[in-house]
Amino acid sequence: MRTRARRDGSDWVLNGTKMWITNGSVADVAVVWAATDDGIRGFLVPTDAPGFTANLVHRKLSLRASITSELVLEDVRLPADALLPGSGGLGSPLSCLNEARYGIVWGAAGAARACYEAALEYATTREQFGRPIGGFQLTQRKLADMVVDVNHANLTALRIGRLKDEGNCHHNHVSFGKFSCVAAAQRVASAARSIHGANGITLEYPVMRHMVNLETVATYEGTEEIHALSIGQAVTGVSAFR
Repeated sequence: MRTRARRDGSDWVLNGTKMWITNGSVADVAVVWAATDDGIRGFLVPTDAPGFTANLVHRKLSLRASITSELVLEDVRLPADALLPGSGGLGSPLSCLNEARYGIVWGAAGAARACYEAALEYATTREQFGRPIGGFQLTQRKLADMVVDVNHANLTALRIGRLKDEGNCHHNHVSFGKFSCVAAAQRVASAARSIHGANGITLEYPVMRHMVNLETVATYEGTEEIHALSIGQAVTGVSAFR
């Protein structure tokens, strides 16, 4: 939040940078949150505005299908109506962030299920020592742990979704979902990769793709540690952030 917006007559002038912005180099409009003398405010910034630059982030090893950019704003001048009139304080961007985190809860649950289903199919068809590897105790234990994690993740996502439908979903619930479902998906992906053996690192199977992408999921829209502290504050009533 070091990007700043200052008044200049009836206009606003923005200076700063934003990192890890999805579709930043292909969007026609950027939503930019900036600090003003009246607190955090949101602005609609045309990406063809003078002083606006979007630099692509290259050499990513995770979420490679996602276009990611650094936004640079150097004396970007905007008219008064570029200000989002209902925005005010950190609550505005955090409310948007909370919706994105809720989507991640379901995405992680889906990645976990995809890895589990791939591992189950592989374990029941890949034969070694005269029978499918799914017939061995060590593999069955992995599958048992995976199916528990998958169902825990899906039930957590479903419960949070129902709380949202009821209007009773607190941001701590979403933190709980993001924290638990992503960790479960990472465990499932790791176990699925081991069941696939060397085949697990190839694109013939979906496991390694999910496994690598989940490394990004674990830190974007709030790191695992931040969500752990959010849950900790909820259960103790004491904030560890300050």
